[in-house]
Amino acid sequence: MSFSDSIDTLVRTFQQRRPLRTGSLIITLYGDAIVPRGGTAWLGSLASLLEPMGINERLVRTSVFRLTKESWLQGEKIGRRSYYSLSGPGRRRFEQAFKRVYHGQPPEWPGNWTLVLLTQLEDSARQRVKEELEWQGFGSLTPGVMAHPTLGRLDALTLLQELGAAEDTVILSEATSAPIAPRPLCLQVRQSWQLDELAAHYQRFLEQFRPLWTQLRDDDHLNAQECFIARTLLIHEYRKVQLRDPLLPDALLPTAWEGHNAHQLCRNIYRAIYRRAERWLDHHLETAEGPLPAPGPSFYQRFGGLD
Repeated sequence: MSFSDSIDTLVRTFQQRRPLRTGSLIITLYGDAIVPRGGTAWLGSLASLLEPMGINERLVRTSVFRLTKESWLQGEKIGRRSYYSLSGPGRRRFEQAFKRVYHGQPPEWPGNWTLVLLTQLEDSARQRVKEELEWQGFGSLTPGVMAHPTLGRLDALTLLQELGAAEDTVILSEATSAPIAPRPLCLQVRQSWQLDELAAHYQRFLEQFRPLWTQLRDDDHLNAQECFIARTLLIHEYRKVQLRDPLLPDALLPTAWEGHNAHQLCRNIYRAIYRRAERWLDHHLETAEGPLPAPGPSFYQRFGGLD
């Protein structure tokens, strides 16, 4: 299989997904490529970048309009051209999601837990709060009892206050007795956080992108456009799995956790192709002032540092 065949396979796999979530791919493009370089891009250049992935201009325009209505993006019209950037709420949601993608290894876990009791909430409010806590990485130990191993009590309280549920919930801070992660606790974690299902998602990611990494190591002939497509789909697919991952401490994870392998693979591919992808962006993505500015310093801190 050639490099072009590998890229074609990645594009076909994306196109075959139903529904085709163009808006999600546009958010990936903003988070990975546009935000580090000023954050604003001309709508026409977005369409030209996404066209090789099978997304036509009409679909791009429809998706950008929807993202604007959902407060992800905000637009500005200059002459006959429209330019879009992340909105204030969109940037906050972006920061929550994308800092997970490029994170390093979590610090050593001392064995602490934050427990949130939802038993005093009304049913409708309880479900809403439960879903938001799960989004933040909490697991359900028993009905009405949510737990998180690394999020502190103050952070949990702030989150519950934002949800208007702080007065009707109980927050407890607990410490696990030695050993930190006994076998029954690890089994409970595996069940409460559905780790087997998450491992299956990571395994599919590994199977999808390992062939590309093998080719990059053996004979790297990807051109700038192919690198841009590969990098965008790499981060898009990895981000989708990461959003499911509570990022639990190593002590609570199964041996040979697939998430570690996926992170390593994503980092290796990204480091190998990011420069050529940046060159493609230099020539094909425009702001109102012209080409995108160079990436800021934080861009080069991704995945523990880009060479």
